[in-house]
Amino acid sequence: MSALTPRLPGHRQQHEGDSHWLVVSDLMASLMMIFLFLALLHMVQIERAHEVETEVRTSAAELRQAIYHALEDEFVDDLPRWNAELERDTLTLRFREPDVLFDRSSSRIKPEFEAILSDFLPRYVARLRPFSTVIREIRIEGHTSSEWAPGSSPLEAYFANMELSQKRTRAVLRFAYGLEALRHEQWFRYRVAAVGLSSSRLVLDATGHEDPTASRRVEFSVLTNFEDRLLAPTGLDVAATP
Repeated sequence: MSALTPRLPGHRQQHEGDSHWLVVSDLMASLMMIFLFLALLHMVQIERAHEVETEVRTSAAELRQAIYHALEDEFVDDLPRWNAELERDTLTLRFREPDVLFDRSSSRIKPEFEAILSDFLPRYVARLRPFSTVIREIRIEGHTSSEWAPGSSPLEAYFANMELSQKRTRAVLRFAYGLEALRHEQWFRYRVAAVGLSSSRLVLDATGHEDPTASRRVEFSVLTNFEDRLLAPTGLDVAATP
C-alpha cells in the first residue's frame, strides 16, 4: 500500500480508543499513587500520635513513682505512729485513726491531730514543691461512716455526714493556712482543695460489710496533670486525613 493510500476509519477509531485507555490508565495510576501517599501519611501520623501518648504515659509513671518515693522517704518512720498509710497507686496519704482526728459528730480538730498536722503539712508541702509544675491538685478528702443518729434514714444520714465531712476538711484547710511554714507556699494555695465525701467511699471488712471505724478518715491525695496532657491535642490531625 502506497503512502498516498488513505487510512481506513477503523484504524483511526482503534488508535483513538488506545489513546483513551492510555489516558485513563495514567489517571488511575496517578490516583493510586496519591491514595498510597495519603495512606502512608495517615499511618505515619497514627504512629507519631501513639509515640506521643506513650511518652506521656511513661513520663507520668516515672514522675508518679518519684512523688511516691519522695513521700515515702520523708514519712516512712512516721506512718506507724500516726496510724497512717501511703498508697502507691493513688499517691494518697491516709490518716485512719478516727479517735485522734475529731470527736464524734464534730468538726473540731483534736489537739492530737493538730500536733500531727503541724508536723506533717510543712514537710508534705516541701516534698511536693519540686513537682509543683506537674501537680494539678492536692486534695484533702474527708470520709465518714454511714452511721448517724438513731432513726435517721439512709438519705438523711448521707447528707448529714456530707455536711460534717465538708466542715472537717475545711477545718483542716483552715488549719493549714494558719501555719507559719506555709504562709509563703503560694503554689500550694493555688492547688489545694478540701472535699467532703460523706460515706460515698466506705471501707469494707473481710466479709464485705462496712467497717465504720476504718471508714472515718482523712486523706491527702496528689492529682497530676498528665490526664489533661493525654487529652490535649498532639498537633497531629489524624482524623482529618482520609
